Amino acid sequence: MSKCGFEKLLLEAVDEALSSLGDSSKQVVYFHLEKSFKLNRQDIPHKIEEFADAIENIFGYGAKLIEILIMKRLYEKVRGVVEFKEEHENLIFSQYVAAVKQSFLKNKTRIDSTQKNERQSSHAPMINEETKKEPPSRKPKMPTLYFFPKY
Repeated sequence: MSKCGFEKLLLEAVDEALSSLGDSSKQVVYFHLEKSFKLNRQDIPHKIEEFADAIENIFGYGAKLIEILIMKRLYEKVRGVVEFKEEHENLIFSQYVAAVKQSFLKNKTRIDSTQKNERQSSHAPMINEETKKEPPSRKPKMPTLYFFPKY
């Protein structure tokens, strides 16, 4: 998956979060986004701040619950592979999506590179599995999310 892969995962996360409202409500939200905010479903990954503003306009404070659902679904879809710098531990929705995208693309590049190297070194000598050590797995925590109401 590349950049398009991330966009697909983000749209799936948005769909699933909005589906929690019911299928009819999800369709109404997408209709309202398109008619009132000129934001169709396919534009959401490219206009995440506009999407967040539109959702807040539609749902008021309830938008934060939808954003949290989207973030949880997105976190699950990228399999928890999200890297955050210490100073970015408290993120707003659009920053969170940007951080997940950056981590996803970075991880994707790393995986592609590893797979390419493995294909090239398929004729390398065998490594004794007992002496080969893997680094301990560390699942990153989801950052604390703060939401500031607009007045």
